Amino acid sequence: MKVLFIGNSHTYFNDMPHLFSDMCRKAGEAETDVTMIAYSGRTLAWHEKEYFSVRFNLLYGNYDYCVIQQAAHPFPPEEETIPHAERLIKLCKSVGTAPVLYMTWAEKEKPENQRNMIDTYTKLANETGTLLAPIGRIWAKIRERYPDIELYYRDGQHASVYSDYLIAATFFAVIAKGDVSKLDDMALDFTKGMVLDFEKPRVIEDKESIGCRLEEEKCRRINRTIKEILWSADLQKRPGL
Repeated sequence: MKVLFIGNSHTYFNDMPHLFSDMCRKAGEAETDVTMIAYSGRTLAWHEKEYFSVRFNLLYGNYDYCVIQQAAHPFPPEEETIPHAERLIKLCKSVGTAPVLYMTWAEKEKPENQRNMIDTYTKLANETGTLLAPIGRIWAKIRERYPDIELYYRDGQHASVYSDYLIAATFFAVIAKGDVSKLDDMALDFTKGMVLDFEKPRVIEDKESIGCRLEEEKCRRINRTIKEILWSADLQKRPGL
């Protein structure tokens, strides 16, 4: 299985696409190759403007899925999101690649912004018949239910290691059609974790991530919430979910 990720730092933080691929491999699902076109702060309008990179990858990459992520902080209005996303979705479908919408999350200090993200992504998915990974909805539920699970990186916007686990596990369920219960006791860590230094154009070691092993009980709670939200959204009715 080949998956292309299009987005910004909410896609590349903590090497999330690789974590998704690693989950698929360790859980015995399809061997998964991932490619990423992601740059800090970029919107779907920017990705559409830089069309030839996306076009080339989709035309000749033979991808099974393409994950599409809009900018999140701030989240562009519906009129700046849906038209650009629709054109990327159309391009995906024209080459036989299944598009997947990546619903993002609100800032730590502005949880009220989540509603607009949910509404826009849900409307877009329904109008285009596109698969939706409702990560923002799952994120909000975990934040409400399990306040001991820190979902935010120290800037209050990006994902913590637990959140990137949440994101990758959701794609594991939505794209790979995997049973997230298989991930409960999986040895996943972030000992190679690297993040971008936003002050300088270089990658540095994040001492908060190096050597960080995820607590299995917290991962189980995340997995249970993923299953609950996917069922309630009527997105993935299949055995194991």
